[in-house]
This record gives sequence, C-alpha cells and structure tokens, in this order.
Amino acid sequence: MQTIVITGVSSGLGRVMAEEALSRGHRVVGTLRQEDQRTAFEAISPGRSIGRIMDVTDPSQISTFVRTVEDEVGPIDVLVNNAGFGLQGVIEELDLGALRRQFDVNVFGPVALIQAVLPAMRERKAGHVVNIVSQGGIITFPGLGAYHGSKFALLGINDALAKEVSRLGIHVTAILPGLYRTEWGGRSQVHTEHRIADYDAVLRMDGEWNWGDPAALGRVVLDAIEMSAPPEHLLVGPSAIENVKERLAQWSSEIERWESLSFADGEG
Repeated sequence: MQTIVITGVSSGLGRVMAEEALSRGHRVVGTLRQEDQRTAFEAISPGRSIGRIMDVTDPSQISTFVRTVEDEVGPIDVLVNNAGFGLQGVIEELDLGALRRQFDVNVFGPVALIQAVLPAMRERKAGHVVNIVSQGGIITFPGLGAYHGSKFALLGINDALAKEVSRLGIHVTAILPGLYRTEWGGRSQVHTEHRIADYDAVLRMDGEWNWGDPAALGRVVLDAIEMSAPPEHLLVGPSAIENVKERLAQWSSEIERWESLSFADGEG
C-alpha cells in the first residue's frame, strides 16, 4: 500500500484517480476546497480516503498540509499534481489578473507542493512526482493560450526536475491526456469576456470530438504509479497520441525547412 497525495479530488480526473487508487488498496490523501466535499471523500473508504482542505495557491497552507500528512498519516510515496483549470480567451483580450491566477494554480501551486515533498523523498531515496500536464503542454488551440502557457511551463519544470532527481531514487512523470469527459470544459474553465469580432472565426471549434471515459484515464495513471520504472512522459488516449505525433512531425518539417538559416554560420 502506498500513500498517494492527489490535489483536487472533488470531481473529474482527481476523483477517478483517487477511486482507482483506493480500489487497488492504496491510501489517498486528497485536497479539496469545501468541508462537504471533504466529508463525502472520506466516506468513500474510511481510514484510507483522507480529505484535507487546502488552497493550492497558498504556500503557507501547502507547507502545513505536507508536514501534517507526514506527521499524522506517514511518508508520502506519490504526489499527483492534478488540481488546475483552463482560462479561455484570445491573447489580446486576456485579463492579466486572470492570467496570473492561471499560473498560480497550474504552475506555482504544483511547484510549491513539489518543493514541500522533496526533502523527505530525498532522505528516503524514494518517491514519485506525477504532474498532470495534458496534451495541451505540447499542442495548442486558439483561445487557450493562457492554459497552454501554464502547461508548457509545467512540462518544462517536470523535465528539468526529472534530471535533477534521477540519481536520488525519485521518479518524475508527466501525464499528457487527450480528450476526456471531466470538469475541464465545465466548471473548471474560466472565460475571458470576448469583444473583438476579428477573433470570432478562430474561437469556433468545429468538428466532432470523441471524449473518452475518465475512468480509463485513471486506470492508466495508476498503472504508471505502480511501475518500478515509470515513464517520464505518458500520453494517454488516441487523441493525444495522434495530436502530439502530428505536432512533432510539423516541428521536424519546420526545422528541416529553415535549417540553413538556423545554422548561423556554425556559431552558437
């Protein structure tokens, strides 16, 4: 049995990951924002589903949370940075305050949690940090620049962290899901007021979207957590595989097209 901390377990992917972990016999400490949510979560599996109220944007709450879990529950084996939201709006119309909150929740919160759990993981020479990045950390859609910026940032932090702790017995995994039926497109999404008609066309998301069952996503994440040598990057779902492969092919083609210009006379 592992002790797994998952942020944002009231609904969506956080909830299905928690339920999958509990079904496999693990102990889950989940963060929530409301007392009724905490009570409901702890009722899932009394003694093994442990809820804690915490704001992922408050560093003082994060340090207290991690210290309390280590003192009252035990060593944290796995941290899953799941809590997040999507800010929708074209770049020109973005409110900078909303943009800062996007990064507070999706980037600075996860980093603060990572910093809080690493000392004990380093001491034990064991641990696993899992960051829910999304395919949106590699591919982009118009109108989601703020969200993509936060996920690109989280992926870069994930990758640097993996290199920093690779000799310390600590694993780091970025999960990059495709399209799943979670709260991301509902209450977990914030919309910027749209006023500039020139952007009407790019904000229309045409086409059919095949939204997957989040329970399948939860199973894949737990499979990765239970591996002795987990992947550093894990795409989840056909849409993520297809979209990321296409983007990487575009990058490769662009590099080849401009290679003579990029070469800079061999300098650099």
